[in-house]
Amino acid sequence: MEEKYCKFCGAKIAGDAVVCTSCGRQVEDFKVGPRPGQKEKIVALLLCIFLGSLGVHRFYEGKIWTGLLWLFTMGFFGIGWLVDLILIACKPSPYYTP
Repeated sequence: MEEKYCKFCGAKIAGDAVVCTSCGRQVEDFKVGPRPGQKEKIVALLLCIFLGSLGVHRFYEGKIWTGLLWLFTMGFFGIGWLVDLILIACKPSPYYTP
């Protein structure tokens, strides 16, 4: 197994360690994966542009009931689709859905 040295105290630690076992300081950045409820803006935006009148972007965000409404009303008569397009474009990337 690989070993490395702590850049703060010089102690030998495991190669994949994030925190030094000797001094307790953080030696590497934590690797964070996607969190539950986290959605990518570009995916939602592309779904909204190409399949927005069918409500596919709403299903992607987990909004099933409004997705069904969009599906049966052709994007809530086009107005909802346009509003969603603007709202998704203004969201940060990645964003969280409740």
